[in-house]
Formats: sequence, structure tokens, C-alpha cells
Amino acid sequence: GVPAGLGEPVFDKLDADLAKALLSLPACKGFEVGSGFAGATMRGSEHNDRFVRRGGRIRTDTNFSGGIQGGISNGEDLVLRAAFKPVATILRPQRTVDVRGRPTILAPKGRHDPCVLPRAVPIVEAMVLLVLADHALRQRADVG
Repeated sequence: GVPAGLGEPVFDKLDADLAKALLSLPACKGFEVGSGFAGATMRGSEHNDRFVRRGGRIRTDTNFSGGIQGGISNGEDLVLRAAFKPVATILRPQRTVDVRGRPTILAPKGRHDPCVLPRAVPIVEAMVLLVLADHALRQRADVG
């Protein structure tokens, strides 16, 4: 899990900084933490991550929050998802218009990746680690 206490409750929320970092990646169009959009259909009594004592530590019995509550990491595993759009450059002619608005055909040539996924995974992991390192350094500067 991510160390508890990273992030701030208002302006420097950990989940907000993760969203900003990942949505800054080319082709990334969606981001969610924990239960994400599915959590919007749950009741608060179902979604709350109840704190319990387990193995001598305080943990949560579920992780619907994805390891972040109120903008601050809670020590549980960080669970997030990023969604990427399909690549725009396909090797099939596409109808479009030119700068004057006249119909034309766009026919790209050359080698283009058919899917961003193989490259996206290590890039997403690196961005998440950069955000976590930034928050760890901020916490260290604040607390000493």
C-alpha cells in the first residue's frame, strides 16, 4: 500500500494530482479511483470503507475509496484506472475537410501503432510514482 498521510484535504488532494498527471498523457480520456463511477450507484452504507484492526494494524475491510479518502492516502493499496482513446491515425482513408472546408480524403501512410496500451502501462506507472514521490517530498518538508 501507499504510506498513509500523502496528500491534502483541499487544494493538493492526492487523487486530484493523480488525475491531473494521468489526464495529461496523450490519448488518456478517463480516470477513476477505487470504485470510481460504479460507486455513484452505491449507498453510503455500502461504500464506506470500515476501519478494522487486523494483524496489529488499522486497515479497512474494503477498499472502495481506492486507498485515498478526503484527498489523503489511507495506507491501503492505491487502486486507479485510466482510459485511453483509440489511436486516430488508422491506415484507412478517412473523409474530412481541408482548411477551406472542402471535402477531401485523409490517407495516412507509414508505420503507426495500432494501440497505445503496450506503451501506456509503463508510462501510467511512472506518472503515478512521480506524483507519489512529489507528495512524499512535500510531506517530508512539512513534517521534517
